[in-house]
Amino acid sequence: MKASVEHNAWELKQYIEELYWGSGKRVMLLGHSKGGVDAAAALSIYSSDLKNKVAGLALVQSPYAGTPIASDILREGQIADKETRRIMELLICKIIKGDIRAMEDLTYDKRREFISKHQLPKEIPLISFHSEASIAPGVLATMTHIAHAELPWLPLPKLRSKDSDDFQAGHQVPVVIPISAAMAMCALHLQLRYGEKSDGLVTCRDAEVPGSVVVRPDRKLDHAWMVYSSRKKDPGEPDSCEMWEALLTMLVELGRMKQERDVSWDF
Repeated sequence: MKASVEHNAWELKQYIEELYWGSGKRVMLLGHSKGGVDAAAALSIYSSDLKNKVAGLALVQSPYAGTPIASDILREGQIADKETRRIMELLICKIIKGDIRAMEDLTYDKRREFISKHQLPKEIPLISFHSEASIAPGVLATMTHIAHAELPWLPLPKLRSKDSDDFQAGHQVPVVIPISAAMAMCALHLQLRYGEKSDGLVTCRDAEVPGSVVVRPDRKLDHAWMVYSSRKKDPGEPDSCEMWEALLTMLVELGRMKQERDVSWDF
């Protein structure tokens, strides 16, 4: 999210070729969120150079067709609730470590323009993974508690300036927002405003790449689950590492099946 799609596509092309020539083996690409869009862009723009060097691509919770969130954030006034806008910016800039300026590439207009010019190679196995965030009352209630919280006035320590005897003002106390609650609120916003199910940032429909094998988990998983669930406390619960391994295994199997099918056609 920290640079434009075309810039990241060029960087990925260089990295893929470096891996390929260093190992002599084709590369598997697994990209989350905008990372999946960037990886698809690298294959689309540089298909003649990369189609024989890449064995498969999995886009996980990626806004391949765009996302209404991009338009909502970039165009002032699109979100009626300013607090919702602030939380979305917090999610993208602070939690997802993104750049608001790079979101322009994820608007519907920009994505339609890009896809019309650059097609994915048909011979490379593709997987689209999308999920839905939980908007259960219990999860959303957390945001209600935060919205109505009243912090007591606390005398914060002040720092003495090195150049004078004056004291500088103390720092503000940050309010910690559970990421699942923030994602739930964004998912509810997308459902009410656009009638679309989503993981909180990407709608299910926008995450599906035409011609790909689509994976839809039964569990409610928000957009941040693939990033933070590896810090699980319960060893009996699945995490993102296991999900990535499963998707990689599926890509390998799809590639094997395609190779067998292609060989059978030759005969």
